[in-house]
Amino acid sequence: MKLHNLRPAEGAVHKEKRLGRGEASGKGGTSTKGNKGGQSRAGYKSKMAHEGGQMPIQRRLPKRGFKNNNRIEYKVFNLGQIDELADKYEISEFSTENLYATGLIGKTDKVKILGSGEITGKLNFKVNAISESAKSAIEAAGGTIEILK
Repeated sequence: MKLHNLRPAEGAVHKEKRLGRGEASGKGGTSTKGNKGGQSRAGYKSKMAHEGGQMPIQRRLPKRGFKNNNRIEYKVFNLGQIDELADKYEISEFSTENLYATGLIGKTDKVKILGSGEITGKLNFKVNAISESAKSAIEAAGGTIEILK
């Protein structure tokens, strides 16, 4: 066997159907598209989610819920996590710049500190929001807090 005598298997290659080439071809006239209607016309395209006259699924299902456009999403850190993170990344100031540099938050993320757990080290905080319990625990440990706008 050589390159010049390679051929596809018998029956693997079919001739292309030539539609709309006269009545003698057997596929003339309507070109196998049936009679009339949008689907027989050139350039037909069905709409997305069209179900052929059946009530579409987005109209059959009920509307649920509410999305508040004014909601502020925070990346939340608990006091218990902060000690571990400070040791792991060797940070003395818990700020959005330091957290972004370590890859813990995105560039535009807002940070909130919650009071679950305990904090042992003295840390300075520059965050967007903080809970009352976390604030008192940080001040008791000797840390400072600055709320960013």
